[in-house]
Amino acid sequence: MNKLYIGNVSAEASEEDFETIFEQWKIPHSGPFLLKTGYAFVDCLDEKAAMKAIDVLSGKVELHGKLLEVEHSVPKRQRNCKLQIRNIPPHMQWEVLDGMLAQYGSVENCEQVNTDTETAVVNVRYAAKDQARLAMEKLNGSMMENYALKVSYIPDETASAEGPPAGGRRGFGARGPPRAGSPGLGARPKDPIIIPLRIMVPTQFVGAIIGKEGNTIRNITKQTHSKIDIHRKENAGAAEKPITIHSTPEGCSSACTTIMEIMQKEAAETKFTEEIPLKILAHNNFVGRLIGKEGRNLKKIEQDTGTKITISSLQDLTLYNPERTITVTGPIEACARAEEEVMKKIRESYESDMAAMNLQSNLIPGLNLNALGLFPSGAPGMGPSMSSVPPPGAHGGCSSFGCSPYGAEGPFWASMLSASSQPFAGHPESETVHLFIPALAVGAIIGKQGQHIKQLSHFAGASIKIAPAEGADPKLRKVIISGPPEAQFKAQCRLFGKLKEENFFGPKEEVKLEAHIKVPSFAAGRVIGKGGKTVNELQNLTCAEVVVPRDQTPDENDQVIVKISGHFFACQLAQRKIQEILAQVRRQQQPKPSSGTQTPQPRRK
Repeated sequence: MNKLYIGNVSAEASEEDFETIFEQWKIPHSGPFLLKTGYAFVDCLDEKAAMKAIDVLSGKVELHGKLLEVEHSVPKRQRNCKLQIRNIPPHMQWEVLDGMLAQYGSVENCEQVNTDTETAVVNVRYAAKDQARLAMEKLNGSMMENYALKVSYIPDETASAEGPPAGGRRGFGARGPPRAGSPGLGARPKDPIIIPLRIMVPTQFVGAIIGKEGNTIRNITKQTHSKIDIHRKENAGAAEKPITIHSTPEGCSSACTTIMEIMQKEAAETKFTEEIPLKILAHNNFVGRLIGKEGRNLKKIEQDTGTKITISSLQDLTLYNPERTITVTGPIEACARAEEEVMKKIRESYESDMAAMNLQSNLIPGLNLNALGLFPSGAPGMGPSMSSVPPPGAHGGCSSFGCSPYGAEGPFWASMLSASSQPFAGHPESETVHLFIPALAVGAIIGKQGQHIKQLSHFAGASIKIAPAEGADPKLRKVIISGPPEAQFKAQCRLFGKLKEENFFGPKEEVKLEAHIKVPSFAAGRVIGKGGKTVNELQNLTCAEVVVPRDQTPDENDQVIVKISGHFFACQLAQRKIQEILAQVRRQQQPKPSSGTQTPQPRRK
């Protein structure tokens, strides 16, 4: 996006004229001006220089009696779904902007561009080309609070990928080396993953943070190059309100420090005597790794920053609130340093999970990870238009409870299982799974005085027990989990995640465990299938190792063991598929109504 198109150029204009203008306005460019009849092109040094040229020159600088028009140079094949909207009123509420953009179609992504201008700039991607074209026609030049919006296309990489091959026209070779700075050539570097900072502030300070007519929050936004959402309507009457800050890590930290200073000043003026700690909200997924094994990570942050840090209990979590509160107390400067370290750890955890998920992105076709609550993409203030949503996939180091905390319709298996085994179909039957974990991890799973295993059992809605050790020096211990499918998913997911968090598996090592489920001996053959066909298909589908040991002696309940080994999603899918087979067997085993009853017989097709 560094190549510029300069329109409305006078026939008298020369390259020297443009050199003079760019030098006068201190806009660096990386190549000569390509002058055509009525227009010109130039490559800027970087995107920031290109944005500056557009802002200070377009419609403002006259050359030989004509006002120059400057915008991004976008080839026709890339004028697809992406637009850049400039000159947005700096104090405009994002809810208003989102509503305005939605009038013309479905907005897939909307992100703020950091510029040195007073007005705001956003890049918008629409779902369809005609929607972007309509928005371009309607918004370009339209007035918004005395500001004339400026809308232009920006290169759409997806359109480039669908366009002609890089070698040029069919039957012809490439015509010389590509020009430096041309859009769409080569892989565009990916935007860095941006995790917003979410904090809680006392409700009585919200007015001071916003300021008269929004002046204070507007100044913070401008100075820190951030987008700040104050969720005033959430939890009416609550003592605290959440604030979401979207920016670079540095921008988030700067905005957070400014907000703390405002609260401190307001407290002094209103004689508010209570201590005002910094409260950071973090998805439960990342808290275990923030704490670290035996609390080492958290202790180090406390020692390095001179603060006291506490984290809310797991018991405070609900299906609709997967965030935990990290409370930091100390001087403002110390709290600011602690915030940087806390969020650095959370961002690292997010990026690590994303990388692990991408490795297994094809494990379960159609799996909607947003509905699982693995990542905070649907948290308040992180709507789909403003957050980096992970692609469909799965990962073995899963550390969430596997629920749907953001109002999604239900767990992933809802579309995968037959009605007889869906967790929301009537009252699902309880299942028992034996999960084998490293013996050294038992203490971490149980927690101090059994608190962790009690909390997990309560949250998952499952019975979780550690079986006594077998043998003199066992390397594995059996965890007995009893509960319906949804509870199994939550409990097992958390156990896999806990082992990863506590470093019982290396940072690049996948968490793979063995699970045992018991099946009626007469159904074991159905799991294996003729010539092992069914069990082979299971292994191919789920990526788990599924074994029904031969020559087993059925237990007192006439049951035998099926062994499943693999990472979390592989184990889960294999368990669900085996339960589906058992449900079919049970239906076939049900006695048919006798001929003397009045029950109508189904008509054969």
